[in-house]
Order: sequence, then structure tokens, then C-alpha cells
Amino acid sequence: MTARPLNPPSSAPSRERFLALLREAVRDGSLEKITLGKHRGADVSLAKLSVRPVVLASGPRLSFVWRHATRDLTKNFSLDAGLAAIEPLVGGDFLHAHLFTARASAQLECEEDGSARLRVIARAGGSPGRDAHDQQKLYPIPADVPWLRDLGVTNDRGRPREGMTPKFRQIEKFAELLGHLLKESGLDAAPVRVTDMGCGKGYLTFAVAALLGERAEVRGIEVRSELVELCNRVAAARGLAPRLSFSAGRIEGSEVGGTDVLIALHACDTATDDALAKGVAAEARLLLVAPCCQKELRPRMVPPAVLAESLRHGIFLEREAEFVTDALRALLLEWAGYRARVFEFVSTEHTAKNIMIAGIRAHAPGDAARAARLREFAAFYGIRQQSLARQLGFDLAAE
Repeated sequence: MTARPLNPPSSAPSRERFLALLREAVRDGSLEKITLGKHRGADVSLAKLSVRPVVLASGPRLSFVWRHATRDLTKNFSLDAGLAAIEPLVGGDFLHAHLFTARASAQLECEEDGSARLRVIARAGGSPGRDAHDQQKLYPIPADVPWLRDLGVTNDRGRPREGMTPKFRQIEKFAELLGHLLKESGLDAAPVRVTDMGCGKGYLTFAVAALLGERAEVRGIEVRSELVELCNRVAAARGLAPRLSFSAGRIEGSEVGGTDVLIALHACDTATDDALAKGVAAEARLLLVAPCCQKELRPRMVPPAVLAESLRHGIFLEREAEFVTDALRALLLEWAGYRARVFEFVSTEHTAKNIMIAGIRAHAPGDAARAARLREFAAFYGIRQQSLARQLGFDLAAE
């Protein structure tokens, strides 16, 4: 099918017809992107404004990215507030506007004398350069946000770099999961403090800050000082500091008082237990960990008789030790006052370390029935000590 011009009502001036198309696209969910260019406002460093729809924990939003010569600034608005912010800029501070929707593209060119030209083209397929899956999927974190590019995840066209597609999908999946868990925890609208322990290069820490916007104070803790410096530099350059900050330190030595959400993804072996223990002590509303390298219990396990023959094979023993470790963690969180959920984070085709444990503060700690079931489970595998149990003051071996 050949693209053909549409015919919006010709009785309205070009600018008003363009804005009518924009309002319709926002309200019916067909908006993909709008870019404003040829800036003539007071800020000479501002080059253009890009706006995309995103879905955050608090609902659908319009994500604004102001692209300056040396930095980009990002802010999310409700749909109505976003429209109210865009409309005076079209033909005002910006003379050119380009709208992309699922049905059409529209280009508005305004002149200094107030005249304007509008061209609207119906689209037979999707956006140029986007595949059918991208058209249907509304990502919580737009692929073209500048910090993804700064951290090496995407290129200048907003596409994952070679070898980074699994990381991009992990970031999007994490943002989606976090949105649901925040709602379940009652943290989907209130101001929130987040601590990401062992944050590495900060991919997911930046995603948290982007997802929650200005209502959140997000801190990443990482032992490698060069990564801390990089993340702080990117946060400052993209207008995310000081609400997003990074500091050098180890999980076991960090203070997390006042934290509402504690995250520790792929903290090795008992470092996951250290993070969970700190979150419980801080009475965080939401704990979120993705365990890694569960080595502690393997040499301590005494296989029950019914499993002894099978567990003489090293690979089975290793996998059973991982299961026992994470099952104990979930049971301990339940005893400590949390509702525990265990689920697959991302597909195993992207990472083998794909189990995530979420703890949502839900009830008083110390339930005797939970304690009894926990000890029964530990006794079945001959486990008398475990790092998280020790830090929570729970005696697995007690009668």
C-alpha cells in the first residue's frame, strides 16, 4: 500500500490540526513519539525535545527528554500535564514538530511570521526502523534514554549495542517487575528511598530512578570505585543527581537505615544474606534479591536417606544446595514478617542466575508455626547453621 496524505479538517489552522492529532494519539494510546526541533527559546544550549509514552508504577506517563549540547534532562508527566506542557512549545520555543503514531506521521513547520505548513502521511506499516514487536511493546524504560547510551547499552539510534540485547531486556523486565511489586507493597505513589547494594555498573539503579522519577531517592552501593565514579558522572550529566547517587562500599559495611526498598541482585553467596539481613533490620517495606553462587550450604548438607543416592552426583548436589539455600531464605523472610515470593526473573537463555526473591513486609515477625516449619525443613537436609538465620538471630538447630 502506498502512503497517502490524510486530510485533517482544513477549517483549522495547521498548528491546531497538528495538536488535535497529538491529543487524539495520546488519548487512544497510539502515540509513539513526538520530537520538537528548530529551537528559538532563551536557552541556546537546548537542541530539541523528545517525548515518548512510558508505563510507570503510577500509570501511563509522557517521558520528556530535553537534549542540550552537553547534557540531557529527563522528566515524566501525567498524560494531561504532558499535553499541557507540549502544546505551548509547538510553534513557540520550537518551530518544527514531528509526530509519530501507529497510524500516521505528521510534520509541522512553523515560520517566524506565524504561518505554518502541515503534512500528514498515513502509514501502511510501523515506524521506520522498528519491528512489529517493538510497535506492540510499550517499554517502561524507553530505549533511547540518554543514560542507556552513556552506560553502553544502546547506540545513538536507541538500539541495543551488539551483545547488549539480553541486558536491555533484563533492564526492561526488572522495571516491569518493580512496578508491580511497588504497587503490591503500597509504595506506588508515596515518596520512597531505595538502596541498591552491589549495584555494579548501575544499569538497574538508573532504571529504578527513571521509573520512580522525582518522588524517589535512589542510592547505589558498589565496591569498585571506578564504577562509582562513572555512575555519578552519568547521573550528574543527565540531570538525575542528587536524587540518584552512588557511593563506594561493601554490603556488609553499609548503613541502610530509612530504606523503603532494598535491592541486591547477583550478590555472591552469603552477600545476599548480608543484604537481606540489613533490609530486615531497617524494616524496609520491599526486599528484592537475585541470589548468586550459593556455596555456603553445599559442604554442610547431610543428604536425607531418600536422596543420598541421587545427590552423590556433584551436579545434583550443587543444584539441590541452591534450592535449599533459597528456600531457607524465603522461609526466614516469612518468619521475619515478610510475605515471600520466588519467581523467574528473566529467561534462562539470557542468564542462568534467574531466580528472584521478593519480600513484602506484611505481618508481625516471630510466628511459632513458621519457625517450626523452618526448623523441620532445615533438619531434613541436616542444616544446623546458615548465614541469614544467624544474622536474624534464628537458631535452626533449636528443639
